[in-house]
Amino acid sequence: MTAKWVMFGIKNCDTIKKARRFLDAANIDYRFHDYRAEGLSDELLQQFIDALGYQALLNTRGTTWRKLPEAEREAITNASQAKALMLAQPAIIKRPLLRAPDGSILSGFNETTYQNVIQEKS
Repeated sequence: MTAKWVMFGIKNCDTIKKARRFLDAANIDYRFHDYRAEGLSDELLQQFIDALGYQALLNTRGTTWRKLPEAEREAITNASQAKALMLAQPAIIKRPLLRAPDGSILSGFNETTYQNVIQEKS
């Protein structure tokens, strides 16, 4: 059995819905991991941080970030502070994250990028 692609995010996110429709239409065998339903472990988040950096993971354009008090946003100055925030509020993580069968991780959704990466790694 070959390893599957895994998409991480939150089910009701519009970008997640677009990305899932794309994968479904391309007949890509993947599993969806919903942070709200399945949780987010410290170890899994650390893998994301190691692969992409905490700055790339923080969705500073989303509602969850904007609702934080300004002092709390300004206090996020390193990976450990960002990690604690992302564990407490997984909705603040940029979505989707797509892990390829080889373990590499892609952040966000762009149809052309998905096509290229899937073709390269499949």
